[in-house]
Amino acid sequence: MAGGVAKNDQRRLAEVAGLERDRALLGRASTAERVADILRERITEGYFPPGVRLSEESIGGALGVSRNTLRESFRLLTHERLLEHRLNRGVFVRMVTVEDLDDIFRVRMLVECAAVRGLGPGPYDAATTRSVAAIEEAVRAGEEAAADRVWAELSTANLRFHQAVVALAGSPRTDELMRGVLAELRLVFHVMDDPRRFHSPYLVRNRQIAETLLAGDAVEAERLLRAYLEDSRAQLSAAYAQRIAEG
Repeated sequence: MAGGVAKNDQRRLAEVAGLERDRALLGRASTAERVADILRERITEGYFPPGVRLSEESIGGALGVSRNTLRESFRLLTHERLLEHRLNRGVFVRMVTVEDLDDIFRVRMLVECAAVRGLGPGPYDAATTRSVAAIEEAVRAGEEAAADRVWAELSTANLRFHQAVVALAGSPRTDELMRGVLAELRLVFHVMDDPRRFHSPYLVRNRQIAETLLAGDAVEAERLLRAYLEDSRAQLSAAYAQRIAEG
């Protein structure tokens, strides 16, 4: 009886996550990499919180992929530190450690600041102009979410802001790296009681960085971003360590 309830819960979770709608994205070439992309996006959007067991039956059925394909996608996301396999228990969304969080910020500092530093003085080329526009769009989305008090959307908009910052580098490999890093960071916010307090204060700073980039001052934008990340790391690491200690 209990097993049946657990299975139904997992099925409902998959349905809530909207995986059936994502099935069309797979097209005719259903690959483990594409399934991993979808699941990574769902983790980033907050549909699969830390500690949740992922049901092969529910997710595979929703996406219409074979068990072997799904297991390979699980292996890919385990390699990215988003999932973990527990012996005889299955695959679970991973719980990030305090040490992991410090390392996440170390990577962000290296990658995000380098992306801005590499711009040089304006005016920008067409590709960079599009990336700056994406940064501005993410800031605007965050401001609208805060005004509407839709905190989940505020969190997502903030992550989009940082993804757009990394996109300034014009490197698909760096973009891919940061998607995994920010998805792992999202797992941290799932554990916090009130993640809005870690996003709302930074909206003004997001706006300041965006406007500085629009003005063509990459040097000042990098300085602002570095200070932003240092402050964010100190605040979030301390709060997360306390939350983990409390259980």
